[in-house]
Amino acid sequence: MYCPFCASTLVSQPKFCCSCGKNISYLYNADTPQQARPSEGPDTTMVDELIAKYFTEGHSYEVIVDFLATKHSVSLSLSSLKRRLEDAGLTRKKNYTPLATVQAAITDELKGSGQLFGYRAMWQTLKQKYSFVVKRDDVMHLMAEMDPIRVENRSKRRFFRRVYRSVGPNEVWHVDGYDKLKPFGIAISGCIDGYSRRIMWLKCGKSNNDPTIIAQMYMQCAAELGVIPMRLRTDCGTENGLMAALHCSLRSEHGDEFAGTKSHMYGTSTANHGIESWWSYFRKQRSQFWMDLFGDLRERHLFNGSYLHICLVRFCFLDVLQKELDEYKQFWNTHTIRPVRQSQCPSGKPEAMYHVPHRFDGRNCGFPTSAEAITRFSSQMPPATTLDSDEEDLEAHFSQLQRQSGLPTPLDWEAATENYIKLKNMANL
Repeated sequence: MYCPFCASTLVSQPKFCCSCGKNISYLYNADTPQQARPSEGPDTTMVDELIAKYFTEGHSYEVIVDFLATKHSVSLSLSSLKRRLEDAGLTRKKNYTPLATVQAAITDELKGSGQLFGYRAMWQTLKQKYSFVVKRDDVMHLMAEMDPIRVENRSKRRFFRRVYRSVGPNEVWHVDGYDKLKPFGIAISGCIDGYSRRIMWLKCGKSNNDPTIIAQMYMQCAAELGVIPMRLRTDCGTENGLMAALHCSLRSEHGDEFAGTKSHMYGTSTANHGIESWWSYFRKQRSQFWMDLFGDLRERHLFNGSYLHICLVRFCFLDVLQKELDEYKQFWNTHTIRPVRQSQCPSGKPEAMYHVPHRFDGRNCGFPTSAEAITRFSSQMPPATTLDSDEEDLEAHFSQLQRQSGLPTPLDWEAATENYIKLKNMANL
């Protein structure tokens, strides 16, 4: 971890930087146990943590004030917010991070899926992941120097956008599965809000064809938000049937024109462009890296598509990939979407457009749902497909080999690849 003001290495978790003296306690507030935090009073500490969180995500001062009032019932004036930010040493236009430190971080990101980033996505990653204070133009120039070939290729792309209209968040949720990694045994399921383009869930697993698994993702998301959308949009796959039935049952209690069975829409995958268009961003910025990684294993004759190899890929890579999906979901939901003439939806950060739509001339179209209703319907769902006995035995065998060889649990794709190759050789696959 580096100090975002002077780039000095932090060997512990101090409240103030030993080199420049700036207050950096907000970097650790999210992970520090409550009893170990300064005794400023629970309310003040909580508000300071929320302010630091939303500031680090890049929201404007006015939106942060709205977030505090709307989501947390905390009334705070704009001048008080600025004073608290100044006291915490949080700034966007002072104490810029040294370019050498920024260049080192970009180099590290370019080793993995960050090589698919444009300079805007890289700039957002540097701010959120590393807490750097850096100019976007500086990031653009650094990437042009460090990765000129990919920068030139991205500059030649041409996008054709469809016109999309929505009056507010939770009007339509678009649900779809992503099958580009299925040849390697990994399936992905995602859901996006049509108005704000906020990712509602993004999960990977053994299958995205099990109706119970898809329904559980929907119910879990509804329980976390306490709201269900006005309409749900899916393709005609059988995996969406149970989720559609649950949604229509929950919506049958309302009296609007889309209540009951009208609240769900079936259609072709190509017409479900709310999420189909987002998959293109996902591929450019994340999944293409994994497709190339697994494809390279296949080209090196380390993966042949057999059942045993697929089970080993899941064992080594599934948790690492889910961690990256969670990270990408967070980054996407707090990045800025630029305005385009072909869209009737607003521009801004998805998280802000979803939670404070009145700032973007929108209104919340969702319907509140109770935890009791979620629990009642969830208890009636059939059990999800579990690992078959053969795969359970293989997973136990791979776990035993990993323990015997002293291989650590992989935390990134490099360690997962190393574990895969070693376990493959040990298991004589």
